[in-house]
Amino acid sequence: MSDYRFFDRLRSDAAAERRAIVTGLLADAPAIAPKHFYDSVGCALFEAICELPEYYPTRSERAIFAEHRAEIADAIGMGRQFVDLGAGDCRKAEAWLPHLAPTRYIAVDIAGDTLARALARMAAEFPDLELTGIVADFTRGLELRADLGAAPTTFFYPGSSIGNFVPDDARRFLSEIHLHCMAAKGSGLLIGVDTKKDRQRLSAAYDDALGVTAAFNRNVLRHVNSIIGSDFDPAAFAHVAFYNERHGRVEMHLSADTSMRVRIDGVSRTFSAGDLIHTEYSYKYAPAEFTILLQDAGFASIRCWQDRAGDFAVYWATF
Repeated sequence: MSDYRFFDRLRSDAAAERRAIVTGLLADAPAIAPKHFYDSVGCALFEAICELPEYYPTRSERAIFAEHRAEIADAIGMGRQFVDLGAGDCRKAEAWLPHLAPTRYIAVDIAGDTLARALARMAAEFPDLELTGIVADFTRGLELRADLGAAPTTFFYPGSSIGNFVPDDARRFLSEIHLHCMAAKGSGLLIGVDTKKDRQRLSAAYDDALGVTAAFNRNVLRHVNSIIGSDFDPAAFAHVAFYNERHGRVEMHLSADTSMRVRIDGVSRTFSAGDLIHTEYSYKYAPAEFTILLQDAGFASIRCWQDRAGDFAVYWATF
């Protein structure tokens, strides 16, 4: 086999997605969903963020995988279907393929161009592996049962993206994964989760000295302009990021530098200097907290691995 299957399930939802963006921007407290960070420019900027000295999550998760890979692979088992949620360039999943020998690889991501390039590369590197790409927004609901065979499935959700969900939505999403797992004994979820730590380190990880995260945050306005035809000037907004200790989350916002009017779906909205557009929450969980979240979602057997500093955690959860 030297090819892959590819399904774009976003096109039919384009009108609804456009309405959701407009509604968010015209709300009393304007907001843009973090999934809109990931156009081609946003994907490239995020790859750069992952290599920054301040951004510890990628290095910490990588260290856990390197130190405990054999133990984790033994817990998961070989020959499963492998579903890569938020696959991006597929590199994280690719490192697991020789150790898990999956029968099928299904990559799911909202960024179709990035996903297509990754699968084209993998088709040459893994000619005997069945590859499928699905462009979808699973934050609006996960439904992959028609894409899966009868074999057990490993769901892979690294990078602490679960932190972008508010806790109730995280529990709902984990419950949806649990329901998928129940279709075949031996299925489970391998997930990476950022932990709570010093406020200064958390804030620095989302507001680096080079300004790459600031560029990533502003780029969402350029992406939104291309989707809904608004006329935001990204350069007119400042990047704001801080750790909200009370809620256990990093918050990212865009702050208007001056008073301005922006056209949003034919409506003129005034932003005064200092007005904020919320773009991301990133919740952090102590291991005991996230274990409870997994249990509430229906998972009964949970194992946890951490790096030596305790900066990050990886869980294998089964039903």
